[in-house]
Amino acid sequence: MKQPTSARRALMKAFALALVSVVVAVPMPAMADEGGVSFWLPGFFGSLAAAPQQPGWSLTSIYYHTSVSAGADVARAREFEIGRIPLNLTANVSANLDARADLALALPTYTFATPVLGGQLTLGAVGLYGRVDTSLAGSVTGALATPLGTFPFSRFDSISDSVTGFGDVLPIATLRWNAGVHNYMTYITGDIPVGAYDSTRLSNVGIGHSAIDAGGGYTYLNPQTGHEFSGVLGFTYNFTNPSTQYQNGVDMHFDWGASQFLTKQFQVGLVGYVYKEIGCDSGSGDRVGCFQSQVVGLGPQLGFVIPLSTTTQGYLNVKGYKEFAAQNRPDGWTRGSHS
Repeated sequence: MKQPTSARRALMKAFALALVSVVVAVPMPAMADEGGVSFWLPGFFGSLAAAPQQPGWSLTSIYYHTSVSAGADVARAREFEIGRIPLNLTANVSANLDARADLALALPTYTFATPVLGGQLTLGAVGLYGRVDTSLAGSVTGALATPLGTFPFSRFDSISDSVTGFGDVLPIATLRWNAGVHNYMTYITGDIPVGAYDSTRLSNVGIGHSAIDAGGGYTYLNPQTGHEFSGVLGFTYNFTNPSTQYQNGVDMHFDWGASQFLTKQFQVGLVGYVYKEIGCDSGSGDRVGCFQSQVVGLGPQLGFVIPLSTTTQGYLNVKGYKEFAAQNRPDGWTRGSHS
């Protein structure tokens, strides 16, 4: 592959945060799979996803906020997960779930100057700290099986809790190739479940199980016109949650971003994602069946280059996503920024 031209290299240096988009794949209280929670956060990648990085160390800091809600299907799944519905109860749930999260993330990375397989290798890891608040309110009705027979059951639940702490650790490796205006990448990441997690709690910063995610992407970037488009397709394999004996199905996700550099310091555009669980949930702890999830997100983005010195530049990116077409998962607005 060709090496970037000097003009392109300057542009890449200005926008060398391609490893992450505004949000990173952090476990959240409002996604898919078990109880509405998945490893992959839609929007992990976006504009410049496959663009070359500058060799050496870098540090990305991220603020992430989400406020979402869900109906009876997700609320029922969460009641099963936290043990509020006993095994001998055939339950119907009419309830709503609301969740809010504010997280601070740090992503140190190192990009090797020596090519690997003809491409540029970057290694890093995501660490996070933050607060999650979740509430659930509604009625549970059904039939309770006992040794004396089956009896009708009715209850109104109003549950809320919160947690503040560290999340799981997410190592990540990417390999990128450049050929003029065309850029290609492949990546692998995963979840080391060391974060704050309790299967009897609604709010968690960790997800309680390991996961592996891998995929590939493409970026078109023309420094002369300022046009940019990126897309990344990936798949997540989830391991069984040892606390609940529940295993999420395989997840597929496509993240994209399109932008126009109006100047060398200012970028505007759109971002979006399509997320769909293509495998069924399973395990001895699965009481909700296949429970496949999906969602689509779309929103605006703004990027700003901030000169710090003659050799160093900062980059601030702000994005927001409005979710729709959700199934078996909460949806709402997601906002954040990284620098």
